[in-house]
Amino acid sequence: MAQGPTYRVKFRRRREGKTNYYRRKSLLQSRRPRLVVRKSNTNTFVQIINANVVGDMTVASALASELSEHGWKASAANLPAAYLTGFLAGLRAKSRGVNEAILDVGLNPPIKGSRIYAALKGVVDAGLNVPHSPEILPDEDRISGKHIVSSYEHYSTIDGTLMFTKVGKTKTAVTTIPKQVDTVKKALLEIPSATLKKKKTRKAPAKTAAKPAAKKPKKEVPEVKPPRAVPRKPKPKKLIARGKGKKGKRAKK
Repeated sequence: MAQGPTYRVKFRRRREGKTNYYRRKSLLQSRRPRLVVRKSNTNTFVQIINANVVGDMTVASALASELSEHGWKASAANLPAAYLTGFLAGLRAKSRGVNEAILDVGLNPPIKGSRIYAALKGVVDAGLNVPHSPEILPDEDRISGKHIVSSYEHYSTIDGTLMFTKVGKTKTAVTTIPKQVDTVKKALLEIPSATLKKKKTRKAPAKTAAKPAAKKPKKEVPEVKPPRAVPRKPKPKKLIARGKGKKGKRAKK
């Protein structure tokens, strides 16, 4: 570890590998809302965030897991789900007065046609102005999910393959992904603006009746107090006269 009088400890999120502060500074200098796209193995997160001195304020957000409320039956971690999540986040941001944003990919590698840029295309299709190059966006076949259906049909004919082993009863959910994309997109467009403007509030957990705290038993005071211990008197130190000793005896002789 670096040492010395000029060494300065880096920020906590920089030490944890969560934030690139040089990139964040350049994004904040644009003075635009940030389109934050994050992904996991099971979900996709899209947020429109305004920077503030007190802290970042989220204007609108959407999760891929919300798509099940609008008819989505496939996985929430594929590319069409990322597109629909960005589309839903863009509609919410548009209804709340946001017209432009700048993409913030965080520490994700900028891979052409990935889920990050599928969410970006959904936000752009919703009506937000986000600077980008059209070459990085995935094509329409991948957004509609046709590549998933074709790969499923290919691997289903191969014996002993481990691809799509966990599909099971959700076979129809995989083969009908292109139709689901169209139906869910229409369902999102039919959401009234009043519903899009409302922000979801977390339900407070139900309060349970608190049990009264058990009182501590009082200490029993004995009727007769025990006698106090009398401290012992210290023994007097032996006094040795000065001048007496070997030297004194020799002097007398």
